[in-house]
Amino acid sequence: MAILSYILIALGAYLLGSIPFGYLVAKAKGIDIRNVGSGNIGATNAMRVLGKPAGIIVLLMDALKGYIAVAFLATSGCILAYPKIVESDSFCNNLHIVAGIFAVLGHNYTCWLKFKGGKGIATTAGVYLALAPWPLLIALLIFVLAVVLTRYVSVGSIASAVALPAAVWIWPPQNLFLGVVTTALGALAIYKHKSNIQRLMAGTENRLGKKLEATK
Repeated sequence: MAILSYILIALGAYLLGSIPFGYLVAKAKGIDIRNVGSGNIGATNAMRVLGKPAGIIVLLMDALKGYIAVAFLATSGCILAYPKIVESDSFCNNLHIVAGIFAVLGHNYTCWLKFKGGKGIATTAGVYLALAPWPLLIALLIFVLAVVLTRYVSVGSIASAVALPAAVWIWPPQNLFLGVVTTALGALAIYKHKSNIQRLMAGTENRLGKKLEATK
């Protein structure tokens, strides 16, 4: 029963995370966001291409799907699998973490767009709002500080991808599985920013506030 629960929750979280809100919002405006700006379907590119209102919608929806995967989908799976089990039980904790992993993987490698997706920053934020809110707050503060100082969203994202695992390892109570998973997700987020890192090194990365022309 436990193994089946893990499989079903992982599948459900992946499908939820794979909903490409950035692509759908842009498509509603007659734009294929994959062919504009950085080509990324995430909130930053959506904001540059479609404007702040659309970008904020994408940001919130991407974060929300991560939160729902952990806070509602995994919790429901825990209750259905073991109705009398306490929420702090290791099975439930691990089920929540598995849901978070697959929600982020769904966003990064969505099956609806030939397994090409976003970078997972907003979805990861939604996941950790449910899993580890205080470490997330630390990572968000680092993100804001880095963006304010550099005016590069990518620098803030990379900095937060480093800060979140560090905060999870330090903040009590320490959870080995969550620490390992967070470190792996942080490394994946940095890897997904490889093109941004190349542009930063070349001095061609777009700064915050620069709006791109959208082409239909």
